[in-house]
Amino acid sequence: MPFSEKTIEHKDFGKITIVKSTRAGRISISMKPFEPLKLTLPVFISYKRAEEFLREKEKWIHRNLEKIRKLEGQYTIFKEETDFRTNDHVLVFSRHRDVSPRVCLKEKKIMVQLPEQTDVEDPRIQEMIRWGIQAAWRKEANRHLPERLRKLSRNHHLSFNKVIIKNNKTRWGSCSHKNNINLSLHLMRIPDYLIDYILLHELVHTVHKNHSNKFWKDLEKISPDARSTDRELKEYRIDIY
Repeated sequence: MPFSEKTIEHKDFGKITIVKSTRAGRISISMKPFEPLKLTLPVFISYKRAEEFLREKEKWIHRNLEKIRKLEGQYTIFKEETDFRTNDHVLVFSRHRDVSPRVCLKEKKIMVQLPEQTDVEDPRIQEMIRWGIQAAWRKEANRHLPERLRKLSRNHHLSFNKVIIKNNKTRWGSCSHKNNINLSLHLMRIPDYLIDYILLHELVHTVHKNHSNKFWKDLEKISPDARSTDRELKEYRIDIY
């Protein structure tokens, strides 16, 4: 929980947010695409010490910021001429004289309505567009994924409790100790055979709660190319599109 915070301007790194948190046990640095660098520290550490820490870590920060910048370059900047489609929806832009920026799903379209002078590349507009795209993926995921999971479950005699679909940007799927299967709506971005692999992967986790040899042996019985498919899946970044 934030206790207090301040923002400083660094000669190389731009704006840096320094946050004192009651939950922090040590100083930590967070770097995420399109977000200012963030330094979190325990409440008993002074801001002066935090700035000293930044100077000590400058070389490390430079190296890792280069990686972040490369990731930023992989994100799509949505423009009015961008041809973007989900399985069932197409992205459509329109301009209006008297309208606030908004997005909605209608007739299998992700409809983005903008005032005439709005810059479509404004980060706030880009965030709004991504919200609309994710709403389309969620709708498609809720219609497709539970049915597909139930079919694979029946075919391979692997039962689960319930399926939950979330906007998870760190994991494609997971299986809880209660055999609840959690799936990311971002599964709708990848090919069907990779979706099936993830569903089978999580179904086998209803029997094996780890990645032991027994887990892989059972998974390969129903997904013979499991290990190579798992490597192929790593080519997709769940947090980037």
